Amino acid sequence: MSDMESFPTGDPRYLKRRVKACSLDVHPTEKALVVQYEVEATILGQLGEPVVGERKACQKIIRVKSLNSGTDTSGLAQKVLDECRLIHPSKLCEVEQLLFYLQNRKESRENRDRRRISPPDFAPYSGVELDEEANISCMDEYVELLYEEIQDKIRGATLIFQLAQNPDNLEELLHNEAALGALARVLREDWRQSVDLATTIIYVFFCFSSFSQFHGLVTHFKIGALSMSIIEHELRRFDLWQDELQKKKKAYEESPENQNLKKECEKSFRKYQSLLVKQEQLLRVALCLLLNLAEDTRTELKMRNKNIVHMLVKVLEREDEELLLVAVSFLKKLSIFLENKNDMAETSAVEKLSRLVPCQHEELLSTSLRLLLNLSFDSSLRSHMVRAGLVPKLSSLLADEAQRRLSMCVLYHISVDDTSRSMFAHADCAPQLMKMVCDCGEEKMAVELLSLCINLAADRSNAQLFCEGNGLQVLMKRALKLKDALLMKMIRNLSQHSGPTRSLFVDHVGELAAHISEDEDEEFVIECLGTLANLTIPDLDWALVLEEYSLVPYLKDRLRPGSAEDDLILEVVVLIGTMSADGSCAASLADSGIIPALIELLNAQQEDDEFVCQILFVFYHMVCHKATRDVVVKDTPAAAYLLDLMHDNNAAIRKVCDNTLDIIAEKDEEWGRRIQTKRFCWYNSHWLDMVENRQLEEPAEPFLYQVDRDFLERSDLFYTTDGTGSADGTVTPDLHSHFWSRDLVEPGHLSSTSDHLVLLDRPVSAYVFRPDEHFLCSYATAPR
Repeated sequence: MSDMESFPTGDPRYLKRRVKACSLDVHPTEKALVVQYEVEATILGQLGEPVVGERKACQKIIRVKSLNSGTDTSGLAQKVLDECRLIHPSKLCEVEQLLFYLQNRKESRENRDRRRISPPDFAPYSGVELDEEANISCMDEYVELLYEEIQDKIRGATLIFQLAQNPDNLEELLHNEAALGALARVLREDWRQSVDLATTIIYVFFCFSSFSQFHGLVTHFKIGALSMSIIEHELRRFDLWQDELQKKKKAYEESPENQNLKKECEKSFRKYQSLLVKQEQLLRVALCLLLNLAEDTRTELKMRNKNIVHMLVKVLEREDEELLLVAVSFLKKLSIFLENKNDMAETSAVEKLSRLVPCQHEELLSTSLRLLLNLSFDSSLRSHMVRAGLVPKLSSLLADEAQRRLSMCVLYHISVDDTSRSMFAHADCAPQLMKMVCDCGEEKMAVELLSLCINLAADRSNAQLFCEGNGLQVLMKRALKLKDALLMKMIRNLSQHSGPTRSLFVDHVGELAAHISEDEDEEFVIECLGTLANLTIPDLDWALVLEEYSLVPYLKDRLRPGSAEDDLILEVVVLIGTMSADGSCAASLADSGIIPALIELLNAQQEDDEFVCQILFVFYHMVCHKATRDVVVKDTPAAAYLLDLMHDNNAAIRKVCDNTLDIIAEKDEEWGRRIQTKRFCWYNSHWLDMVENRQLEEPAEPFLYQVDRDFLERSDLFYTTDGTGSADGTVTPDLHSHFWSRDLVEPGHLSSTSDHLVLLDRPVSAYVFRPDEHFLCSYATAPR
């Protein structure tokens, strides 16, 4: 027990107050200590005898906003005791324990959001501080002040605001319709006359809006619509202030020797700063009130129809961090709807947000990243982010553990676009990602990290950065040890780039081949097969790989339709196509009966263009080698299939058929004539049909020239599809080499998705990881 104060009054009696029964607890949602105590007030007579006594339960909240994981709780506890006389020194250990609990307590997102917009955060601002303390029993007096002059109205509204800050008083204020009606009337009529008055009254209604059950009250008095009108007016005033300052500054710059202009310019700037502080306070509380009311989507739609998005984006030009936090939070909530997102695109919201990344205000930075994440689902806005220079800024935030996950998710979305990936090579992103991969040890890597790495590995510049030093060796070791299919997918993307990057894989061919078996996980095997299929390295001895790791039985078994998932079977076909470029390996595959198995698979998958294209590409490689050419042409119906598919609707299939048939025609005279006849009939089918139809319809009328059907056997009349060729219908090696080099870059793979034969790499986009994005979508639907 301790004496708090004793002071004389105008009366011979005097008042004496004592504090009793002090207890401590932690605040349920904030980083704060709650001190519960009783105040015993006694009025003493002239002789010191007690005349009237009263007890009142009180509460004091001690906020410790600086408390974090590195705070010295012992020192902070002592500081709390020194500054708060309500707590007895004997409670030092208890205070320290409570602070330690607060230090390690994890806050939910809902609590953090509520803390950010809770009434105690709004400290009294310059111009409305009052020395007197409001009393709920004096409400009638405060309401009467609302009918007086402006200063009296400000005083009355401020006293009511003091009461509204205590949630316990809101229920009683709710039933005082006269007070609330008077506040709404004064705000509607006099808000233009005093910023202080408007701010204070909106504060009162904001206290009500913090609780959903009071939203009907705020809506009844149309405070939301009025607040929007006030915000719109204040934004226009801000533009006028800016224009006026610019004019005076320009006038002074034109006449720098004029001291009067200088003084006037400085005076205007000081006045502008003073007005700006009050205006930003008004904007902040008005936006907070609207944000609370926007919990109802119907109310939010009304705000959208009154251009709330344009107003909020305009606010992003301000400097006040607390105002920016409210505006960005509001935009984040609105951004989950398509119409609002489109409005943000029209008003260049991304460009204005980019200046906030990074910033010193941790909560503002986090909220800005969440808004960017919501916007990054739109491809056009992702391109805005790239143009605004956000890639290097977000990459720099990967070093910040608090913002790492959000930054990585936004970067992942940007990396989905092929045109944007090259930007990452100049943003020092790949080395940081590699460091994060190494730091994971044997723990499971975050899916966001893996997804970003997979996408970036599809770009040649980033792939080189990933493989620098022993980067590839580290990735390969981790992927093979943990059997991580996603990490192997990243390695597969790295392997698709020709040059020095691909050459690094020579040392790992054996490790990859060793994991191709029925005992391994199917997804992991698919990535291993795809990685090996990308290794079109001339010096690689595929025959030795086949023999040493006994791959032929596995490959042949997997070619049976239905033996595995289609993805796995397709990768087996692609790998066989890559291996068939090696003559000795092609001979081994042909001797094992691979070609009949491929033809069976071709019949089963004839509707799938990718399967057909890759199988035909295997035939192309087979006919390139003398040892396997006869097997394809004479021992199997492969050549007949090539003739049938020569005029397929798919351009890539037509291209590989043409080039394969050219080689067959050059090396086999009989097939050469059949191929030439087929081509002649195709290109002249219209004329041949016309001749046959006319002969049937008008047999009595002779032709000017007699048509001899045997002319189809004359090889000197034939020409190739491009108008070139020798008289005997064969394609010389020189001509074939010229034709091949003209359309193709270098030998390798073929894809049915391309317009021409691409023999080195298949489209990378087929392998880029596209998860269902559940780990990202949660941000768009998070509690607001």
